[in-house]
Amino acid sequence: MVKIDYSDKQVLLIESSGNMRSIIFYMLRSLGVMNLKAITINNRVLAEISENNYDVILLGHNVNDNVTGIQLLEECRYRGYIKSSACWVFMTSDASQEVILHAIDSRPDELIMKPFSVEELKHRLDALLYRKSIFKPVDDALEVGDYPTAIGYCKNNFSSYDPEYDEAQLILARLLNQFGKPKEAASVAEKQYWKSHDKEAGLNWAQSLLALNRIKEGQALLNELIEEYPLFIAAYDLLSASHEKNGDLEQACETVSEAAQKAPLGIPRQMELGRLATQTKKLELAGGAYKKSIVLGRRSCYHSPEPYLRLANVKRLELANSEGAVATELINDFEQTMTQASRAFPEDRSLQVKAGLLKSEMYSALGDTDEANKCTREAQRANAELEVPLDLDRELLKVTGDAVPILEPVKAKSIIPPSKKHDPEMSYKVNRLGVKHYLSGKMPQALKYFGLATEYDTSNASALLNLAQLFLESARDSEEKRAERLKMVGRYLKLAEKLADDGAEKDKQQQLVTYLKHNVALLPQGSLGNLLR
Repeated sequence: MVKIDYSDKQVLLIESSGNMRSIIFYMLRSLGVMNLKAITINNRVLAEISENNYDVILLGHNVNDNVTGIQLLEECRYRGYIKSSACWVFMTSDASQEVILHAIDSRPDELIMKPFSVEELKHRLDALLYRKSIFKPVDDALEVGDYPTAIGYCKNNFSSYDPEYDEAQLILARLLNQFGKPKEAASVAEKQYWKSHDKEAGLNWAQSLLALNRIKEGQALLNELIEEYPLFIAAYDLLSASHEKNGDLEQACETVSEAAQKAPLGIPRQMELGRLATQTKKLELAGGAYKKSIVLGRRSCYHSPEPYLRLANVKRLELANSEGAVATELINDFEQTMTQASRAFPEDRSLQVKAGLLKSEMYSALGDTDEANKCTREAQRANAELEVPLDLDRELLKVTGDAVPILEPVKAKSIIPPSKKHDPEMSYKVNRLGVKHYLSGKMPQALKYFGLATEYDTSNASALLNLAQLFLESARDSEEKRAERLKMVGRYLKLAEKLADDGAEKDKQQQLVTYLKHNVALLPQGSLGNLLR
């Protein structure tokens, strides 16, 4: 293996144990790491990660911390702070199945058990950094959403004699699936699976088979993977989704229930279990899943009113077969759960809308039409006051646990190219989603949605100018990639030049052109202006 030079690597060590932090710090120094920052988990750690371009981030997990390493890892993945170009190493002394599987859900590059020797650390980091150097063009392309370039690199730069060939084929199959080319992905993944029997190759192959509507073959392959690798939770998730898509909710519920038993700490999986259990009338199972989601969510990025609403709905559904003291207790549980949701999320105005809809359904079931109508009116008034009103019919289906017509993929784990059909209304909506992600600090997602907005409508000047601003801010913050990103700024400004026709768009165009003429490195930090909706 090529010798790794650590002297030019930017490394961040996050570890709450002072003794362990000191030990690992000196290990890294002995490897030649010069640019090293060691911190504990605090309220500045997310900003430290998002505002700097570290080559390696070592993240320690200690179960007794108020915010654990696993929660930080989960939030960084959720917010889009885990860049393809960075090496994320998750360190834990907790070898329990639930912790390890929960960490794997957030996909760190490497997982290492504490304590470890400097030799083991060097071996892991050497291998990881070497791999990152080989696939750097792929990571750079993915960072700006350029799938064709990433796919082309994997296709054209490795022969079957190269030691990295198998890894390149795995990445290629995954990217082809994400880019909406399942037939090509199936061809690549099938060969790799029969060559190495690698579970990731099998998962890629199964995903492509399902996308090609070869349902039985895909499910058979997933069952084979689960039998051989009983803790391969990603296979359970995909199998459950395929059962639901095929109309077999009972089997979907059974599959996700098995996955949740093996890996119980993932909130999205618990919420999926609750949803499917509700639709299959397994109300006790659904209630348990939502209660667990509430407890797990207290310090999680997935903390939201949804499990409270879904749990209250379970109580509402249980009322249908109850009477007397049991019915009274269920009504009290319903009201108490709704009160807890309001206390936990006092600023969430959309919660008022959803709560009103759910209360209306409960009072209707109790025969109190007047109170039901009052709750509906309150929900409608609250909805009218939202900046972006909700689709009340769709929200009613959600809060009552009924199957919702799928307008978008249930699981946002793959990026499928949008229809090329000209659709200005969809372009407007997608651009607004991009603004929402930008304001939440989720830059990769914002970039993706602005790009989709321009595909739906190439004349959407607001989306083009938003893209120009994102690339300009990125150029300011990244000296290494500044020239490349400034070219993108110029490209989007040129495309928007003749399209910007109202005051706000013209002002934004002129503002960005002015910024572009200055020394980019000296531009103000943070946002360079309000994005256009």
